[in-house]
Amino acid sequence: QFQFEESGGGLVQPGESLRLSCAASQFISDYLAIGWFRQAPGKEREGVSCISRTAETEGYSANYADSVKDRFTISRDDASTVVLQMDSLQPEDTAVYYCALGIQPVLYGRCELNVNEYDNWGQGTQVTVSS
Repeated sequence: QFQFEESGGGLVQPGESLRLSCAASQFISDYLAIGWFRQAPGKEREGVSCISRTAETEGYSANYADSVKDRFTISRDDASTVVLQMDSLQPEDTAVYYCALGIQPVLYGRCELNVNEYDNWGQGTQVTVSS
C-alpha cells in the first residue's frame, strides 16, 4: 500500500531554518505532483508548495504559496523523495506539515495547490516556530 512519510519537523526560533523530507514507499511518476500542505490549529489545511515535471519542460516546475515565496524551496531528490527547505521561519509558519500526491498528472503549466487535487496524505510532521 502506497504511503508517504514526512520527517524533519521540530521546534525552532524565528529566523531559523528546517528541512522537511517526504519519502514515498514506492516510485512516483515525475508527472504526478507532490505537494506540501500545512494545517495550523483551528485553520483549514492550506497549500505550501508543490513540484512536478511537465510535458512542456525538461526539468521540474514548482509552485509556492505567496506566504512562503522567497523563503521556502522545494526540490525532488530522487524518484520517491521530495524536500522542503524552509528558511527565515516565522511564528505564523507553525503548523503540522503534510505531503500528498497529485491525483492527475500535470501536463501543462505547473502544479496547483488545491487540497482537493491531492490524495495519499502522510501523517504529518509538526513545525513549531517560537521564541
